[in-house]
Order: sequence, then C-alpha cells, then structure tokens
Amino acid sequence: MSQAQIQAQYNKYKQELQDLASKAGELELEIEEHKEVINLEWFNRLVIDTMEPLEPERTCFRLINGVLLERSVQEVLPALKTNRDGISKVIAAIMEQYKKKETEFMEFQKKNNIKDGQVSK
Repeated sequence: MSQAQIQAQYNKYKQELQDLASKAGELELEIEEHKEVINLEWFNRLVIDTMEPLEPERTCFRLINGVLLERSVQEVLPALKTNRDGISKVIAAIMEQYKKKETEFMEFQKKNNIKDGQVSK
C-alpha cells in the first residue's frame, strides 16, 4: 500500500468510528428524552412491574412524541416491553460494531506503523 492509500484507509476508519459513536449517542439521547416512558434501568422495570398486576382494561396514559394518549394497560404494556427490548438490542449491536471496527482500526494502525494520524517510515 502506498502512503496515500494508507492515509485514505486511516481516514475511512476514523470516519466510520465517529459515525458509530454518533449513532450510539443519538440513541442514548433518545432514551433520555423518553425517560418518562422507557428507561433501560430501574425506571422501566418500575413502570412495567407496576402495570403488570393491573387489570388489562384499566386506563393509563402514554406519552408519545410529546402527546399524552389515553390507552389501556393491555395496549401500553407490550409496547413498553417492545421499545425497551428494541432499543437495548440496537444499542448493543452498535456498540459491538464499534468495538469490532475499533479493533480493526488499531490493527491497521499497528500494521502500517501509524502514530497520531501520521504514517511513520
């Protein structure tokens, strides 16, 4: 590989890592914005645990895109669980991609003797 090709590949890795980190950050912000409805930690468990023993027909409210909607427990509970599980899986997949790409990038840097973004001879 020529130095120009190595530099181009280096820049490509840097951009891919930045894109993955950005996407993970966006998803984490989305979780924060919807904390009232879904939180991957204790709050979500609390809401789900509180709703599970209720009668399925009981009225509850769900905040969707800033709009408070009246629904039944049987409508909201599955949606909460699906949202929690879906977002958790997406974040885990993105983090796995990031780690894999980061490992590839580090191996590429080592193989091509790159330090601080500069190709050493």
